[in-house]
Amino acid sequence: MDPEMIRINITLPASVAEELNQYSGTRKRSKFIAEAITMRIRQLEAKKMEALLTEGYQATKNEGLEITKEFETADLENWDEY
Repeated sequence: MDPEMIRINITLPASVAEELNQYSGTRKRSKFIAEAITMRIRQLEAKKMEALLTEGYQATKNEGLEITKEFETADLENWDEY
């Protein structure tokens, strides 16, 4: 066995185990389960990152509005020439 690998025992509902065997074959279950777990972890990490970004954007939105207001006169300067 690969030294990077560890052996664990899991319990699954019979129906899930049957579906697992249908899609992975009995000799490739470990690989299938590892890929499924990795995919789910990536989804959870992406969801967590999205929540952190949303929180950050909400926290700084007023700051952005204040900066926009501060430069509003400079933005409108010379527009009547066009």
